[in-house]
Amino acid sequence: MLSKFNFLPKWLERLFARLSNLYVLLIVIFVVWVGLFDGNSLMNILAGQRRLKELKEKREYYQQQIKEERRRLEELRTNRRNLEKFAREQYFMHKANEEIYVVVDE
Repeated sequence: MLSKFNFLPKWLERLFARLSNLYVLLIVIFVVWVGLFDGNSLMNILAGQRRLKELKEKREYYQQQIKEERRRLEELRTNRRNLEKFAREQYFMHKANEEIYVVVDE
């Protein structure tokens, strides 16, 4: 049996022989097109899933931040001493007879 693909390995010859059928060729082209180039391709689906995972992680982080800030806000509302400490540290507020020294780490 002489083949026109003498220089190719046997498995590649069989592949070319099967792909010579028009219907098989069209199905392969269709699968490649849908898998790689279509708007709902496999690549787009995987990228969307990866983006969704990132957004869920960010959402979880921000929900934790919101809980922490609500806890701090409630602490400031209920405890007068903490409110004074917060005002002194964040806004450098002081009483009438006091001086403030800000130490900056270099």
